[in-house]
Amino acid sequence: MLDESLLDAPEALARADRRDLLRGAAEAGARVRTAVRHAAEAGIGGLAPEGRPRAVLVAGPGTAASGVADLIGALAGAAAPVTRIRPTGVDPAPGALRWALPGWAGSVDLLLIATADGSEPGLALLAEQAYRRGCTVVAVAPTRSPLREAVDGVHGLVVPMAAAPHGEYDAEASAAGPGTLWALLTPLLALLDRVGLVTATPEDLQKVADRLDRTAERCGPAIATYSNPAKTLAAELADSLPLLWTEGEAAGPVGRRFAAVLSELAGRPALTAQLPEALPSHGTLLAGDFAAGADPDDFFRDRVEEGETLRARVVLLRDRPGGLSAYPAARELALGHDTPVSELEPEEGGELEAVAELLAITDFAAVYLSLASAPQP
Repeated sequence: MLDESLLDAPEALARADRRDLLRGAAEAGARVRTAVRHAAEAGIGGLAPEGRPRAVLVAGPGTAASGVADLIGALAGAAAPVTRIRPTGVDPAPGALRWALPGWAGSVDLLLIATADGSEPGLALLAEQAYRRGCTVVAVAPTRSPLREAVDGVHGLVVPMAAAPHGEYDAEASAAGPGTLWALLTPLLALLDRVGLVTATPEDLQKVADRLDRTAERCGPAIATYSNPAKTLAAELADSLPLLWTEGEAAGPVGRRFAAVLSELAGRPALTAQLPEALPSHGTLLAGDFAAGADPDDFFRDRVEEGETLRARVVLLRDRPGGLSAYPAARELALGHDTPVSELEPEEGGELEAVAELLAITDFAAVYLSLASAPQP
């Protein structure tokens, strides 16, 4: 059960936040600025590429690397195919994971490695394999890590991962930690801007940092729930099965990351789909056992050890309004089944700013849901 009173008790939230997740979310803008500086110091801004890569491959462990690959794929669009290299291994421990290049990868392809750990032997082996194939390798990893020593200067270019501005904290160890995504993604956006696959100039990234700061101010623990979009969303998702419906290419990765961090940080299930496909794929959920209007007094229901029943709640996410939209049909379908709807739209601005705002609100919401649902000492 969600303790809604905790949401408006900043001191109690701070005591409950043993992993400093709120701090990680608040520092996302600072991480972007540090990452931009690290990218410049590594020489990314001075690169003079001879052309675009044929394909971009992204490798790394956990939720952060998955989010990096997903976002890069959405932002690159048709400029080049983006493929995430998924790890294999019989053990989920990082040291047991292995990554392998696809058979077609070669000298005209770009391998990006994103890791908040840097000690995975499998990533060093992947970099060596890419070097033998002639792939260009760029990695973002912690300053003092085995991967940096294995790659830097010989097998490719390494950009130091932007550390937390006020020292490390427990959330750094989590791939779903709010600051980790931006620390890994930002230098790679700067690189892809140089090779012409995305538009992410230093000015664009500064705007992203500013948008993250402004959103952190709106979503901070001192802001009351009624005017705080992240706390409001967390309260709305209590005891519900979130159906995350996204519209717009860049909103898709936001929805998928939100589902991942809800699971990893808050232990909550969520389903995600893009509009308009979400309407047929999730429509049955609005009329079945998860329907908000399902009869709690159904004579034939199983009453043995009966617990709280999850009811569907639709969360509509879109990166930028405009053009043809499935939003009206989605809203009508949900409300027609008495299903509550939450809506998130960013303020005006560029695509990167829109993505940053949506990511920040949903990251904060997942953190608040985690903190307010956890047993209190």
